[in-house]
Amino acid sequence: MFCPDCGTWTRASLPRCTRCDGVLPELGARPAEEPPDEALTALRRATGNRLRVERRLGSGGMASVFLARHAVLDTPLAVKVLHPHLAREPEMRTRFRREAEAAARLRHPHVVPITDYGWGPGVEYLVMPFLAGGSLADAMAGRRTVAPDRAAAVAAQAAQGLDYAHRHGIVHRDVKPDNVLFDDDGHAVVTDFGIASARFHARMTATGRAMGTPHYMSPEQAMGRLLDGRSDVYAIGVLLYEMLSGDPPFDGADSYAVGYKHVHEAPLPIEVASPGVPPALAAIVMRCLAKSPEERFQRANDLSDALLGFLVDRGAPELRTAWRARRGPTTPVRAR
Repeated sequence: MFCPDCGTWTRASLPRCTRCDGVLPELGARPAEEPPDEALTALRRATGNRLRVERRLGSGGMASVFLARHAVLDTPLAVKVLHPHLAREPEMRTRFRREAEAAARLRHPHVVPITDYGWGPGVEYLVMPFLAGGSLADAMAGRRTVAPDRAAAVAAQAAQGLDYAHRHGIVHRDVKPDNVLFDDDGHAVVTDFGIASARFHARMTATGRAMGTPHYMSPEQAMGRLLDGRSDVYAIGVLLYEMLSGDPPFDGADSYAVGYKHVHEAPLPIEVASPGVPPALAAIVMRCLAKSPEERFQRANDLSDALLGFLVDRGAPELRTAWRARRGPTTPVRAR
């Protein structure tokens, strides 16, 4: 069991904690002994009595996510913890802290806020609200498609959140199904600004290497060029394409092959990949996927407006979900 005072894993047969010597609660039945989750133990030690860390929700390539509750308010929270082997690398610690810094500057209904950041021995973590609706990746698991009206509503909301970030000098650069979450009401919210490019930061590395997820990279990102918000518009186009057809527009044997296709090959028109897509929505998708940024929607809110217009023309009930947060006019912001 885990000690309720210090979070240390202790054999259930022992009466006291081996670390703090606190009295362990009595159990009605002796549980089977299981190996401790070392990351969970370290996180409990690092957060002290501020959070009640309950269990691991999942893990990705960079971090693990745990479900926790605020010790006083009892609100559910998601705690993202950098993998220990990555926490030993200065560049990865910088990238992780940049996520907290970037998201902490954003207050928008379609951006997941960062509420806290901390560290301890071998642990670096950030805290955000727990969204119970899962991710877009969950919704599309098993090559499931999304109905056109719902896909348009999700993309419109994600675009609104991204436009807000762009107006604050932040380009996400890793828009993908895993990074679009849903709240209890089904509203889409963008998360994970871990490799975001912001005007208040210098370039992360001098190598010029492309960072992001290959299937969702814009052509200019695949080539390692300087990006602006139109790169995220391209990624939203990829999300729309995948939601409607079940597959992203490009695939390949490795990341280089996928990146090459983004740069040099035209995608199969969405109306061919998914014949039931309404023509107006198909035109929006293919405009997002233009190779040249100048041929795409110039702002993410221009894309959102086009999607909302599509829903208005159809009299779609999803319009009520999509229309949640608006903005004032601004010009595109280039990341430096």
